[in-house]
Amino acid sequence: MWQNRYDARIKLWLTRNLLLERKNNADLFAKGKYIPLEVTGAYQDHVLAFARQHLRTWYVVAVPLHVAQISREQEVEILHIDWKDTKVVLPKEAPADWQNMLLRTSGKYAHELSAQDLFATLPLALLKLQAVNERGAGILLHITSLPSPFGIGDLGPEARHFANFLHRSRQKYWQLLPLNPIEQGQGYSPYSSISSRAGNPLLISPELLAKDGLLPGVDLHPYYLPQTGSVDYQQAQRVKDEILEQAWQTYKTGEFITLQQQFLDFCLTEAAWLDDFALYMVLKSEHGGAAWFQWPDTFKQRELTALADLTAQHQETLDKIKWVQFIFAKQWKRLRTYCNNRGIQLFGDMPFYISYDSVDVWSNPEIFAVDETGNMTGVAGVPPDSFSDDGQLWGMPVFRWDELKARDYDWWVGRLRKNIELYDIVRLDHFRAFADYWEVPAGETTAKKGTWNPGPGADFFTFMEKELGSLPFVAEDLGEINDLVLKLRDDFNLPGMKILQFAFGDEMPQNDYIPHNYARNFIAYTGTHDNNTVLGWYRQEGHKYHKQIEHYVGRDLTEDDMYWVMSRLAYASVAKTAILPMQDVLGIDEKGRMNTPGEGHGNWGWRLLPGQVTPAAENILKEWTHLYNRG
Repeated sequence: MWQNRYDARIKLWLTRNLLLERKNNADLFAKGKYIPLEVTGAYQDHVLAFARQHLRTWYVVAVPLHVAQISREQEVEILHIDWKDTKVVLPKEAPADWQNMLLRTSGKYAHELSAQDLFATLPLALLKLQAVNERGAGILLHITSLPSPFGIGDLGPEARHFANFLHRSRQKYWQLLPLNPIEQGQGYSPYSSISSRAGNPLLISPELLAKDGLLPGVDLHPYYLPQTGSVDYQQAQRVKDEILEQAWQTYKTGEFITLQQQFLDFCLTEAAWLDDFALYMVLKSEHGGAAWFQWPDTFKQRELTALADLTAQHQETLDKIKWVQFIFAKQWKRLRTYCNNRGIQLFGDMPFYISYDSVDVWSNPEIFAVDETGNMTGVAGVPPDSFSDDGQLWGMPVFRWDELKARDYDWWVGRLRKNIELYDIVRLDHFRAFADYWEVPAGETTAKKGTWNPGPGADFFTFMEKELGSLPFVAEDLGEINDLVLKLRDDFNLPGMKILQFAFGDEMPQNDYIPHNYARNFIAYTGTHDNNTVLGWYRQEGHKYHKQIEHYVGRDLTEDDMYWVMSRLAYASVAKTAILPMQDVLGIDEKGRMNTPGEGHGNWGWRLLPGQVTPAAENILKEWTHLYNRG
């Protein structure tokens, strides 16, 4: 590009990249401190350098001055100028790890930047400085579990307050559950969604809508619901539907020129999934909430004329559905930027299988095990084991991997790309199915008569590396796994998971989940959303291991200290990351359990109460982070 610098392409490229950096780090450029930087050496008067610093993030800009004059004096091209001993000097408190945001290179420095190195490839440098310590820690807490006055946690003020708590307690990761739409028929499970790419409208913040001028004159107080420590899904749905309808009417009739253009851009960019999602939602409503495979054949088979007529008849409803998704995306991006500016990475979760009644299966039946009439032919699950004599049938169609491979995995590329846009890191749930998976013929009432079939394996991840670049994924490698799964995980250097609640029992010394057997590239947990809280586990499932646990930690234990002893075991391990469910930080008992697998009711409801996250919790996390070098 530098060789063709006179055709203006480099100017467009530079402008785009600089605007993108500014957009992605809005707080830094709006609130960051301006720091003039000292330049020393033979050409100290020929380099302009300054830094912008906000919280833990720094940007350094270095620009050569009078380069034409120096080039003539030395009789060389600009990129061959000998800058001699010229250096940019950074403050001692600046992080030593740098990334060149224009050249995509990285490295470390000793608080001096050589002009010769800075301008060797391009006569301009934009460096991002952030301290890098591989060891880190984080908290598992879903958005729905935040306090809020609207019956469910959302992307509003409390999400930012929690991000501030994470920042003050030196946490690097905020782990979440899937953000996709949920419904009552699936028990409000975020792992059984009607769309793999749409966002959950219940997470939209009314306060942020008001801040954006979309609720003028609307008093939100009448919409407040009691904060009981549990999500009230039905009332939250009612409240959010009413508020979003008012915001939509304001948007339609108001002067929102910038917002309107952003919405149009969103619809164009996301059309590959958004158009079908809007049609699916309208059809589901028109048919009383029935699943797509129960619709009339014209819609079930996606006849183009029928869909065109539907679009013409319901254009405003379709536009509103898309607009709600636009608002969700806008609020989510703001929260992600807010977290990233505070050194917090958002750690998402992606289910492997897709619900049978979903827009994905309706609009892409050829990549799923469904026949021409829409009936499932192969069902996902797991075989019988020590926990279940019948195994588990999940009611979701398996993938047709031969068809997907022939299409260059296009649906999966889009899905993974969307998740990478949403999160900094993504957990791949049921990772073992990428190696091999259990398929049960449709019509079976148990999972006994299934077969193991090969998954896409290394070919899939090799292709994704080519399409997506680096793979910011974590392998959920829990349960019954084999060498194929372990090899696939390790061949692509994906971190695995270690759960302390699985560590104790007859084979404890050799158990893969006991901390003395951990390796570096793992994430240590006290438990996950599918486990009891540590205190609940200690009272219930772990009761028989009390003496063994005490022997392992070398001290007597009670309910008052069990949860923080287990937390310290995770922090002290060699695993590069330690994640604690927020319930375990606060010592909450079994009432704080998020999900009990196999139970159809009473899940996904736990919430924090206002003020429940205390300074004491912040201080203990800060202390552990320092003590175990996870800052």
